[in-house]
Order: sequence, then C-alpha cells, then structure tokens
Amino acid sequence: MLEFLRIMLDARFEDRDERGASAVEYGLLIAGIAALIVVVVFAFGGVVGDIFSDTSSCISTGATATSC
Repeated sequence: MLEFLRIMLDARFEDRDERGASAVEYGLLIAGIAALIVVVVFAFGGVVGDIFSDTSSCISTGATATSC
C-alpha cells in the first residue's frame, strides 16, 4: 500500500515538472517568432515604405494608370 502511494506521489510531481518545461518551450517559441518579425520589419521596412510613398503620390496627383 505504501509503495502504491509513493508511485502516485511521484507521478504527480513528474506532471508538474513537464508543465513547467512546456511553458518554457512556449516562451522560447514566442521569443523566436518576435525576433523573426523584428528582422523582417527591419529588412523590408524601407521597401514597403517606398512602395507606399509611390502609391500615395500617384493617388494624390490623380495620375493615369499608364504613368504609375
């Protein structure tokens, strides 16, 4: 009977350890995704800004489709 109780208690403690590890893994995954977003914004931010500026200038001048 005591052996059974010891096994049950050990099983409960192991579950708690895995929950903490999965939380750390999710945290690392979120940090990696955030770092990737920052890199993409810095890499393509200028290009997207230029495209937006060109589009805005075409709209504001009322240019035809052939000139833009």
